[in-house]
Amino acid sequence: MRLVTKRLILRQFLPEDEGKLAAINANAKVMEWFPAPMTAEQSAGHFARISDHWLQRGFGLFALEIRNTGQFIGFTGLSRPSYQISVPNCVEVGWRLTPDAWGNGYATEAATACLNWGFVDLGLSEIVSFTAEQNARSIAVMRRLGMTHDKANDFDHPMLEADSPLLRHVLYRRKSQHDKL
Repeated sequence: MRLVTKRLILRQFLPEDEGKLAAINANAKVMEWFPAPMTAEQSAGHFARISDHWLQRGFGLFALEIRNTGQFIGFTGLSRPSYQISVPNCVEVGWRLTPDAWGNGYATEAATACLNWGFVDLGLSEIVSFTAEQNARSIAVMRRLGMTHDKANDFDHPMLEADSPLLRHVLYRRKSQHDKL
């Protein structure tokens, strides 16, 4: 499975991507809105879960690279959270990019391709995205994607401790319009 945009290639992960993903997952700046950067072992588990999600669901997270250079810059894609949130059985669009790629519109471009794929090819009726309420950069991407926010769907993340400053999460959603975005 592969998606191509004007500037990006979204493709399935290859074994040689594991170390590149681990470097991104270990970056404190990238992981600012997560409890902590991932250890090598945690990242290996993350890499395995990405592959398993594709096998079990037929969709998942894509490795993301710049089209004209082949540079690996992170991931984006669709996934089902492994835990319950305020919208049961949802499909989430998510992204994680190396800081060198920030500020270029890559997250929005890649996520737009994923929304199109989810709505048109996978027949999804709705896709959500969520993040810690302080994560202004990701919230800005969600808004650029045409996603809407309703405070009634915000939630305390079930995988975080009750005293975590990241506990409260905002949820944005987008309904299918049966047209390309």
